[in-house]
Amino acid sequence: MPRSLRVATLFSALGIIWMAPAFADFEPVGHVKTVSGEATISTAGTSVAARVGTPVGQGSVIRTGKGASLGVTFKDNTLMSFGPDTVLSVDEFIYAPAQGKLRMASKLSKGTLNYVSGVIAKLQPDAVSIATPTGTIGVRGTQFLVKVEE
Repeated sequence: MPRSLRVATLFSALGIIWMAPAFADFEPVGHVKTVSGEATISTAGTSVAARVGTPVGQGSVIRTGKGASLGVTFKDNTLMSFGPDTVLSVDEFIYAPAQGKLRMASKLSKGTLNYVSGVIAKLQPDAVSIATPTGTIGVRGTQFLVKVEE
């Protein structure tokens, strides 16, 4: 193996070891189901290109590029679809129906979102909210489309 390849491999391995603590407590709350164009999922300071199956966690920031779209299915079967130039953060996601602990809070900073309620909104409608720069949407077990302009 050439020396330059060994050095690159070593740095890659060290990078994975260095980032491991950031993902030690990471538990996915959803996964990317569809993606078209350039999109990223940023979690714990690390950003990855969104691909089908990419995990989304509490604290993740979802970004779509110009002309891109992305769909995420959450643990409770909530569906979120994002249009071009969208930024949404998953601020809180608690799904423990057996313990009565349900909460989903997100912030849509810009772009478009098509939201379809999952189990959390059906069992406890007041436990779901989507914040925008101009107000908060209280979800009451439904589907809606919202657009936030810059």
